[in-house]
Amino acid sequence: MGLIGEILLLPFAPARGSGWVIKKVLEEAERLYYDPSAVRAELARLEEQLTSGEIDEEEFDRREDELLDRLDTGLRAGYGNGDRTA
Repeated sequence: MGLIGEILLLPFAPARGSGWVIKKVLEEAERLYYDPSAVRAELARLEEQLTSGEIDEEEFDRREDELLDRLDTGLRAGYGNGDRTA
């Protein structure tokens, strides 16, 4: 973009900066949410809860399905294997 364009867009710089920050925060939140190691850790905690009697089989199955879907999505999207960049 040329100098004139930059000067004309200068009043919008705070909004553009805020938009960039929001985008980066959302990207990081998504990366953490779909990180396979984090999902696997949650699966392990879920199994511990079932074993200790904190949750019943029905709750375990429901939450396990959600976590496995999340793991599958994360792996297909390339989270956790170095293919995706933040």
